[in-house]
Amino acid sequence: MKLACQEGMAPGATLQEKLDNLAQYGYEGIEFWGSQFVDTDAGGMRKERVAEVRRLTANHPVKASTICAGYRGALLDADRRERERAVQDIETLLYAAGEIGATGVIVVPIFGGPRIPDLTPYASAVQLETELLCKLLEPLSKVAEKAGSFILLEPLNRYETHYMNRLEQAVSICERVGGSHLKLMADFFHMSIEERDIPAAIRGAKGYLAHVHLADSTRLLPGYGHTDFRSGFAALKEIGFTGYMALECGIPGDPREELPKCAQYLRAQMP
Repeated sequence: MKLACQEGMAPGATLQEKLDNLAQYGYEGIEFWGSQFVDTDAGGMRKERVAEVRRLTANHPVKASTICAGYRGALLDADRRERERAVQDIETLLYAAGEIGATGVIVVPIFGGPRIPDLTPYASAVQLETELLCKLLEPLSKVAEKAGSFILLEPLNRYETHYMNRLEQAVSICERVGGSHLKLMADFFHMSIEERDIPAAIRGAKGYLAHVHLADSTRLLPGYGHTDFRSGFAALKEIGFTGYMALECGIPGDPREELPKCAQYLRAQMP
């Protein structure tokens, strides 16, 4: 298991400074926001950003871990144009992830409530969303394979989305779509709300879990809440997880002091 931190949380005026600081603090990866790699005006990939990340991480101890969302539209929007925007940007980000050596692209199917009408008794909104999502993910997973990266489905808590709240729901989508480049990620903050047993949920995602987000129950840095990271990390080790675990949370203080302390705390929780 390798520790990573989102770029926006790392102190430094430039990417080089952020990488150097993270290495000094004890981190091995950096997670980027997706919009940095998508040229929404000209279309396609922002190649200069990809080149910068590749150049600065090539011989650096801190590597690109993942690309987090940052795409336009939504896969489960009722408007076809919004779905197509999401697909287009996710494809671009999958290739960008492959270029910079990142695990893959974190994908949330939809935020908030359903935008597709409920057609009960024919089908509920969630049933229709599942059918649509699988149809969209089948070709996207093939793009991911070609790009050398992964789609990372992220379950969110019920206050942020009505769809896909638990790891088992993401696993069911992966199983239905198939393909080796569709995986999921686990976020300790969302799991603290939605999962009855975090270690059991992690064990149930064996074979599909490819990335982790770290935040305490307060959505602050680990150590500032009541989440039991030790048992969660033990479950991750049990299923053979060796990937990145990236911080995505608030920092209650000076990051130059809090981030090194957090890395020490997290390593002390690892089996």
